[in-house]
Amino acid sequence: MADKLTVSVLGTGIMGAAMARSIARAGHTVRAWNRSRAKADPLAADGVHLAGTPAEAVGDADVVLTMLYDGRSVLEVMREAAPALRPGVAWVQSTTAGIEATGELAAFARDHGLLFFDAPVLGTRGPAEAGELTVLAAGPAEGRPAVTPVFDAVGSRTVWTGEDGASAAASRLKLVANSWVLAVTAAAGEVLALARALEVDPHEFFGLIAGGPLDMGYLRAKADAVLNGGLTPPSFAVTTAEKDARLIVRAGEEHGCRLDVAAATAERLRRAAAQGHGDEDMAAAYFASFDDEPRF
Repeated sequence: MADKLTVSVLGTGIMGAAMARSIARAGHTVRAWNRSRAKADPLAADGVHLAGTPAEAVGDADVVLTMLYDGRSVLEVMREAAPALRPGVAWVQSTTAGIEATGELAAFARDHGLLFFDAPVLGTRGPAEAGELTVLAAGPAEGRPAVTPVFDAVGSRTVWTGEDGASAAASRLKLVANSWVLAVTAAAGEVLALARALEVDPHEFFGLIAGGPLDMGYLRAKADAVLNGGLTPPSFAVTTAEKDARLIVRAGEEHGCRLDVAAATAERLRRAAAQGHGDEDMAAAYFASFDDEPRF
C-alpha cells in the first residue's frame, strides 16, 4: 500500500468534515461529498477536493469512509456510489448505525466485493478537529494496511474488536459507550433543572462534589454549556443524540435487556428537539424539564 492514499469521505457534517481535514492534514488526497454542498465547500480551503456525486468521490479511492446520519442514509449514498466502487476497496463505515443496519451494510459490501470495516468513533467536535478520536474497529486483517493510516490520521487510539465487520462488534461497543455518555448528559441537565426549580445556585452543587468521587469532567463540561451559553456550535447535536439513544434502546430490547434510563433520555431529547433545540448541543436536553425557556 502506498504511503499516501486517496480517501473518499462521504458525509461532511460536524464529524465528517473534521475527519476529512485530519486525513488531508496527514498528507493524503481527500475527495469529499455531502448532499448539502454548502456544508462541504469550506473544506476546499484545507486542500480537500469536492465531488459533485458519491460516485465521483469514490472513483479512484483506496479507502471510502462514510460518516452520515444513520444506516439508511449510508445505504442510500453507497448505492449512489456503487457504479464507481472498485472491488477490493476498503470501506470504513464510521456512522453510528446500530447493530441491524451494520449487518445490512456489511451485506452490501460483500455483494460489491468491498473490504468492510465497522469503525465508529468515540469523541465529539473538539477531538475530531484535533485528530484525537478513538476509533473502534472490526474488519479483515488483509485490509488493515489500507485503513490504519486513516485511523491514525483521525484518532489517537484504535481499539480492534475483531476481524469480522459484519459481526458489528465495534458498533456494539460504541452503543455501550454511548449509553454512558447519554446517561451522564441527561443527568447533568436534570441536576441543573432541579437546582433552578429549588432556587439552588448550581455552583454550590459543584463546590459540594469538587474533587470527590462524584465529580466528573464531562458533567462539568455539559453543565457549562448550559450555564454559559455554549450550546452552539454543538459538539453532538440533540437530534443525533436522540437517534443514538433509540438505537441503544432497540439493541437492548432485541437482546432481552430493558434500558429505562436510555429510553427516558431519548424522550428528553425528543422534547428538547420539539422545543426548537434540535441543532444545539445535546446538553440542551436540560430544557426538556420545563414548558418554558428557563435560562440561568
